[in-house]
Amino acid sequence: MKKINLYPKLFLSYFVVIMISLTSVGVFSYWSSSSELDQIVEKQLTQVVGNAAHHTDLYIRSYERSMVSLLSSNYVKRFIDLPEEEIGYPYYELRKLIKELLIEPAFARNPEISNIYMISFNHNAMYFYNDSVGGSFGKEEAQQQLEFFKENTNPDGSLSVLNHSILSGQQNITLARQIRGLSSTEPKGILVVELRAAELSELWKGIDLGEDGYFFITDENGKYVYQPDTEKTAAAAEAELPKAIRSQVLEASSNAFIAVIDDKPQMFMSRRSTYGNWRLVVAMSVEELRRPSDTIRTTTIVVGCFTLGIALWIAFRFGKSITGPIRILRGAMRQTEQGKWVQIPLPEHRDEITELMSRYNLMVTRLSELVDKVYQAELSDQKSQMERQKAELQSLQLQINPHFLYNTLETIVCYAVIRDSKEIYEIVKALAYMLRYSVQTNLEEITVSNELKHVMFYLVVLKHRIGREFEVDVCIHPNYLLNNMVRLTLQPLIENAFQHAFADGVEDYHYIRIDAGEDKDKFWVSVEDNGLGINEARLEELREKLHTNQLADKENDSSKGIGGIGIVNVHRRIQMVFGEQYGLQIESQVEKGTKLTMIMPTTLKELI
Repeated sequence: MKKINLYPKLFLSYFVVIMISLTSVGVFSYWSSSSELDQIVEKQLTQVVGNAAHHTDLYIRSYERSMVSLLSSNYVKRFIDLPEEEIGYPYYELRKLIKELLIEPAFARNPEISNIYMISFNHNAMYFYNDSVGGSFGKEEAQQQLEFFKENTNPDGSLSVLNHSILSGQQNITLARQIRGLSSTEPKGILVVELRAAELSELWKGIDLGEDGYFFITDENGKYVYQPDTEKTAAAAEAELPKAIRSQVLEASSNAFIAVIDDKPQMFMSRRSTYGNWRLVVAMSVEELRRPSDTIRTTTIVVGCFTLGIALWIAFRFGKSITGPIRILRGAMRQTEQGKWVQIPLPEHRDEITELMSRYNLMVTRLSELVDKVYQAELSDQKSQMERQKAELQSLQLQINPHFLYNTLETIVCYAVIRDSKEIYEIVKALAYMLRYSVQTNLEEITVSNELKHVMFYLVVLKHRIGREFEVDVCIHPNYLLNNMVRLTLQPLIENAFQHAFADGVEDYHYIRIDAGEDKDKFWVSVEDNGLGINEARLEELREKLHTNQLADKENDSSKGIGGIGIVNVHRRIQMVFGEQYGLQIESQVEKGTKLTMIMPTTLKELI
């Protein structure tokens, strides 16, 4: 292996990678198989639900036949046609005949029937119980039952399957339909047969739904008709289906769906009955359904990891022989980046990498002395330049309009001589903050909110200087308040507006507006006024001064309008912090006002 060139080594490594790729194909094949298994499970679940729905239909259909003899009986029809609230001999005669000829044979043939009762629209009612404890109901209770069944049955006489029982404490399935009398073709009463719901469980005992699986029946309105096991039904205590499954259950599509009930994912399959318009729903735990797939996946992962481990070990063994010399060369290059010129010891074998290491040693020998001198010179130059910039920046920052401080001190002296008032307290407090803020010459990160606070204290002092209140309109969105900017750049622009834009005095219509925003990769803060403005000649002169970075005006130029040391000072300090491509821009029209815009980067930059 020592005398083999790099290319055969790489070729052998590629061979190992191909083998690992083939192993990965096997892993994905196992994943595909598990997906097929999931589809088979869903198909089997579909068949189970379909068969259960069919048998349940047949079960309910068989009891519907028990109602046919009642529907066609003249005794029942005569009872329906009885006058309102009939309690005389005709009522008791018909009750006896119906019970002996119709009800008792029906109870004998179908012991699963819990009770049968009839309520006419004339407010007559008969109740019959099959081994159940029950009794008659008063007029108001019978009326309430009648209204309920009118609302939940169809006038065409079709069968309705309901979750309603007149016997408390029992879970029955109620079959109800509207019936006619002898005197009219229109429905005149309600016939109800209640079945013991527990009999339905016998139909489904042979179906294995797992430990957490269960069936339930709901009507077309999403109300429960039957719940075999309230402990396993997440919404057993509710009258209606949970919202998570309601719409999909009522649609009764051919596909299963998954919903989370009580923090457990369950798969639901719903089928619409062709008889009675109810829905049979089966629910099974997703964890149980996917247990075989999970077993296959686990086995695949274990085998895949074992195979991958072997492949990685082989790749490591082959790769080490290739990457070892490269790592040595890389380490030497890192030392070179730090100015430490290190000779690499050459290995005994000869290949392309060994030749590269030899060339590197030759390069280090010839260039180490020259590069070291250049590097040291560059470091020295950078250090000197940084010191000059810091000194210049401190000088610029300390030049911020000392006349403002002098005038403020004179104002304080005047207030102190004339009277003792709270104005002195306000001025001194504001001035103290501004002095502390101004004398900090280091360029730690300053935000827009810091600069606005400084402007606020400046306005407190200004109020006493000009003898009136003046509110600055701040239109900055809260999202920009924490953006970085340079210290003492906003207040000089505000002061400039008072000195030059409102040189003839502040009027009621005057305003100063501060705004900020982002434009692609630039963040800007603007100060706009509606003062005197700047003529075209003076505006060009100022722009040229900003372009050439001239730090101060001549003393005799201060009377020409906007300018002074503040504008160029702000522009230059922005450039020194963020770069030459940023700074201050000026827009102005005579008698319309001036807009000064500070351009800075949007990305937060750690200040020097």
